[in-house]
Parts: sequence; C-alpha cells; structure tokens
Amino acid sequence: MLHKYLEIASTPAVKRERRHYGSAAQYARIDGTLDSEGPLRNDQLGPDEEAFIAERDGFYLASVSETGWPYVQFRGGPIGLLRVLDDKTLGFADFRGNRQYITTGNVSGNDRVSLFLMDYAHQRRLKIFGRMHVVDATINAALETRLSVPGYAARVERAVTITIEAFDWNCPRHITPRFSEAEVAELLAPIKARLASLEDENRSLRDRLGQARE
Repeated sequence: MLHKYLEIASTPAVKRERRHYGSAAQYARIDGTLDSEGPLRNDQLGPDEEAFIAERDGFYLASVSETGWPYVQFRGGPIGLLRVLDDKTLGFADFRGNRQYITTGNVSGNDRVSLFLMDYAHQRRLKIFGRMHVVDATINAALETRLSVPGYAARVERAVTITIEAFDWNCPRHITPRFSEAEVAELLAPIKARLASLEDENRSLRDRLGQARE
C-alpha cells in the first residue's frame, strides 16, 4: 500500500539521496518506487488524528511564495482552534494579526501547504500536506460561524479550509518534552492537593497541642 505522505514527499531528488545514504530499499514499497498504482493509506483522517487535532492550541503552517521562498508561521489560539470538518478537510478562523498577509498571499498563487502539529509533552508530531483556501469572513458567514471560537477575544478576518492530501505521524525521537501552563497545572494538582492536606493536618495537630498545654 502506498503511504500517500511519503509518495508526495519522495521526489526524484529525495530518492536519489536515499540511494546515496542507503535507505532507498527501506521506503521503496511505500513511496511509489515499486508500485505507483497501489491502494492509498494516510490520505484520510481517522479517529486518532481527529482526537489529536482537537487537543491542539496551535500549529505550524508552511507555504511557498511565488519566488520560491518557504515561509513558516505559528498559528495559535484556544484549544480546538483547528477543526476537523470531515476526514479530508480542516478549517480554522484566521484572526487579525500583524497584517503582513504573507501566508494569504502565498496560497493565492500556490495553494500547497504543510502543517506540523506538536504535542511536546508526549513527544508526538502529526505532519499534514494539504491545499489551503481562504475566504473573507463576511463572504461565507456560515463557515465563519462554524469555525469561530466563542469567548476568544480576537477579530476573525478570514475563514480558512485545508483539503488534506496526506498525513504522517512522525518519529518521536529527538522531540524535547515541553509543557504548557495548563499541562504543568495538571501535573502539579495532586501535589498541591497533598500539600493542602498536610497543611490541614499540621494545623489540626497544632490546635490539639495548644489545647493540651492549656
């Protein structure tokens, strides 16, 4: 079966480097080298991908300019900012930022994009190839409503959809664990509860000792 993500990523130059470094045989059965007509996999999101995406509060988004330069930006917001609309489509509300519009301009000429979704705490990474479409929020009110984040203080300027071409779960090796404020709070919650219990116990013992001395 063809691994759709690797088929897209495995250009002739990439395959040439694999031959040079001795890894061509490792990927030949899934990158289209041996069977370019085989059934596809990794081209439609499943429950694992949907759950992972729903838990993210940001992602890295790469596009390419008309002059060939890559551009990467971080898109952040509340958990659930990036929505799974169906097994082939993602969407998000594009909030007003510094008004450079580099990604918006890039995809107007080349709609190909790449997304990296990171879970640093658990050393997990999901990579996605897709095609991005941007519309002004005022043009498609229904889509804006579907992608909006209630209670988040940011102005929605555009509605963005990404048609998925392929995805890949990347190797966790070399991902340095990092923790968000919410994740740290969750980890510390049992410790804080234990400390509160010990403080209550200590306070009770002091009161009993004071009463015994009276």
